Amino acid sequence: MALGTLGTTNRPMAEINMIPLIDVMLVLLVIFIVTAPLLTHAVKIELPKAASQPNTSQMDHIEVAVQRDGQLYWNGQPVTAPELERYAAQLAASASTAEIHLKGDDAVPYGNMARVLSLLARQGLSHIGFVTEPPK
Repeated sequence: MALGTLGTTNRPMAEINMIPLIDVMLVLLVIFIVTAPLLTHAVKIELPKAASQPNTSQMDHIEVAVQRDGQLYWNGQPVTAPELERYAAQLAASASTAEIHLKGDDAVPYGNMARVLSLLARQGLSHIGFVTEPPK
């Protein structure tokens, strides 16, 4: 906004000075005109076609379940904590690539799940995943 005076009155001028605005717009226009061809520059490359099938080998998995009353299950069979530890040690010693799917009832205390998880990890099993059900 210009701050000059109009004629003989001492009122400020209420006009927008358009010259600086036009200068800025012209500079931006020139910058865009110069940089636009650089953005569309591409190199044509002939990529090879893949002829293989995806690897769909399924890893073995062991289901370990914990119920709200503390009962443990190894592949659907009820076990005690020492038996679970023995099974986990046997699985780790066999150098198997089996995954452990850890299921827990929604009312299981966090401490019970943490104890089972640490028991499995102590035996050297590292492929452990939690199994959940989607909300209904």
